[in-house]
Amino acid sequence: MQPTELIIALQNKNQAALKSIYDMYSANVYGIVFNILKDETLSEEVVQDVFIKIWNNSNSYSEKKGRFFTWILNIARNAAIDKTRSKNFKNTSQNLTIDYFVDILEDKTNFSSKIDSIGIKKYITTLEPLCKKIIDLLFFKGFTQKETAEELDIPLGTVKTRNRICIDKLKQVLEI
Repeated sequence: MQPTELIIALQNKNQAALKSIYDMYSANVYGIVFNILKDETLSEEVVQDVFIKIWNNSNSYSEKKGRFFTWILNIARNAAIDKTRSKNFKNTSQNLTIDYFVDILEDKTNFSSKIDSIGIKKYITTLEPLCKKIIDLLFFKGFTQKETAEELDIPLGTVKTRNRICIDKLKQVLEI
């Protein structure tokens, strides 16, 4: 169900609506951002940036194009990926601690907790293994399609096609 009244209030620059939306979605946004960045402080900063973007770009949201929740998560995912591609992030990533590498190794088997962080675990578990891998790499780890193709050792065109098919299957499961 769409929070239509809140969206309209947000688009009319009602600060109380933004606070309500923040309260509703900030944990999900943080989950997506943290799964990509692996840094609590940086993730918190990006979450704040995401809600500023939501405030500034609220009029670009259209219910006809998709669910509000999906729109927010796409903003969050893109903001986190943009942060990983920034020069400052790359410079600080060169001096990583051993804890970071332990987290990476644990992440290889921790897909279940990641998908649960945004509440879609029960839906993704119905997908075939390749779909789970593709969704994990593209949406939870922030890989590009090219990087996903290299990681899975399959052609780029196959990743693009499989991604589209997997998302369509997920939409069918979610009845979107």
